Amino acid sequence: MSDNLSFGLEGKIVLLTGATGAIGGAVAKGFADAGSKVAVVDIDQARCDEFAAELGPQHAGFGVDLTDTARLSPLVEKVETILGKIDVLVNIAGVIKRADDLFQVSESDFDFQMDINVKVPFFLSQAVAKSMVDDGRGGVIINYSSQGWMSGGFGGSVVYNAGKGAITTMTRGLARSWADHGIRVNSVAPGLVETPMLGLNRMSDGQIDDLVSGIPLKRLAQPEDHTGATLFLASDHAAYMTGATINVSGGFLMY
Repeated sequence: MSDNLSFGLEGKIVLLTGATGAIGGAVAKGFADAGSKVAVVDIDQARCDEFAAELGPQHAGFGVDLTDTARLSPLVEKVETILGKIDVLVNIAGVIKRADDLFQVSESDFDFQMDINVKVPFFLSQAVAKSMVDDGRGGVIINYSSQGWMSGGFGGSVVYNAGKGAITTMTRGLARSWADHGIRVNSVAPGLVETPMLGLNRMSDGQIDDLVSGIPLKRLAQPEDHTGATLFLASDHAAYMTGATINVSGGFLMY
């Protein structure tokens, strides 16, 4: 990270879901490098503890099944007891279950993706925003969408990208609803990222080359490519931004 620009995030408390994943881990490290205190949230407690320790002693791990919505308010309370009042929520946790043949998508496949990709961000945002509103302190919520919110996706990702469309719309709705409370809500829309979720193992070298050729910057994104946009949205540099979706796709999607 450049030493020439401060994001002003020193001492900020950041709750980040999917924090032990590829993009989540990169963004969590970015917040840690910026001086924030990160609540590392993912499903496996041991891995959360391990990664929080890697980030430094001021961070803490919280293993929780986020789909159990009854656990979300207690999670927020626990984070705020251990680290302090949450300033920033980053909803990155997400799953995909591909089905090239849409006739093979089951209701359980559909619910699995929608629960984690849409339901969890809504109800966790609700829990964090309630704490912010009750204290009158305001704050920032950043959701993770995808280029697929506009393109519709490909490779059996229709349900996944339907959820990302919901996230983009939800971001706008939350932004309008909570603006009077000083809560800004924005989203980041990654493009094609070199992570297991992209499903490169299902593609031939030729298919991967074709995929990359459709990206004007001529490379797949790396997880770290999303750190700057996320920290920017969390910072006062974005103080007049709410309801926005930042496109981080190397030009794969332009709008």
